Amino acid sequence: MPLTESLVQDALRSVIDPNTGKDFISSKSARQITIAGSHVSVEILLDYPANSILGEIRDLVTQALAALPGVENVTVGVTSRIVSHEVQRGVQLIPNVKNIIAVASGKGGVGKSTTAVNLALALAAEGARVGILDADIYGPSQPQMLGISGKPESADGKSMEPLERYGVQAMSIGFLVDIDTPMVWRGPMVVGALEQLLRDTRWKDLDYLVVDLPPGTGDIQLTLAQKVPVTGAIIVTTPQDIALLDARKGLKMFEKVGIPILGIVENMSTHICSQCGHEEHIFGSGGAARMCADYDVELLGSLPLDIRIREETDSGKPTVVADPAGQVAGIYKSIARRAAVKLANLRQDHSSKFPNIVIQNT
Repeated sequence: MPLTESLVQDALRSVIDPNTGKDFISSKSARQITIAGSHVSVEILLDYPANSILGEIRDLVTQALAALPGVENVTVGVTSRIVSHEVQRGVQLIPNVKNIIAVASGKGGVGKSTTAVNLALALAAEGARVGILDADIYGPSQPQMLGISGKPESADGKSMEPLERYGVQAMSIGFLVDIDTPMVWRGPMVVGALEQLLRDTRWKDLDYLVVDLPPGTGDIQLTLAQKVPVTGAIIVTTPQDIALLDARKGLKMFEKVGIPILGIVENMSTHICSQCGHEEHIFGSGGAARMCADYDVELLGSLPLDIRIREETDSGKPTVVADPAGQVAGIYKSIARRAAVKLANLRQDHSSKFPNIVIQNT
């Protein structure tokens, strides 16, 4: 039987992407299938970043094609391309930012900012261009978490250049005020300051902008959710019932303003003693999974209560860069890929492809 493109496509239909659960034909990821005698080449185009598992995907496709009769050589290229997706209606988009991921929690103290910074670093490690906006005006923490000091530069006196560390662009009110200065501002001033930080920063070709929202579900958080063009939201919680009560409120807040929930991250899900190895569910167990079942959302991942996460983040070198090959960094990268896959399944934004109509008197 001669080797045909149809046979190659049939082989690719049997290969399931471990991240999406879809085969490479139905997902339209397989491109440029070329057959030259006994040599087959194919390009796999992913719509999410996946640097850490590109080799795994390449091997899966190579094995399937090499098993075809008459095939002696196989060449597989795997690349990623991130596109823009829709946001809430009536909200102005941010130039040079394709997608905005809001990281939120109903209450403080659940590790939201730590999750946000490691999510941003994980997306960057997976091959995306990433920025992080510290939206907590009252208690900015990203400057210390990223180990960044100094003030943003401004060439025109109106816009600011983001600061950068570990390949991630960053902006925070903490870059503009003294570390000991309290922000004694009312709600409208906080919202105005955040909008300035978001829109006056000259972000550079970002695939994802991670926004570390302040904790809570009050007027400030609701206003921010209505004014920031968010592609999707991630809720951070612990297994504790009290934390889950507030996490549910946060989830419902995003639903009210039409922002898709990408999933839930359960922090401090278990603790393993560094001395004896005993595992203990200090804050309970299974809470986030039950919440996901109640609201039909995905549990993106569960993170342990680990002293190293705290130490590394406090030192300005979060886990994903401090121990990139470690187990916890692997969990963060898995969460980042799952969130990116969920986002990629949302409706694409085609507004930039439509021409602007200008009426002039001639």
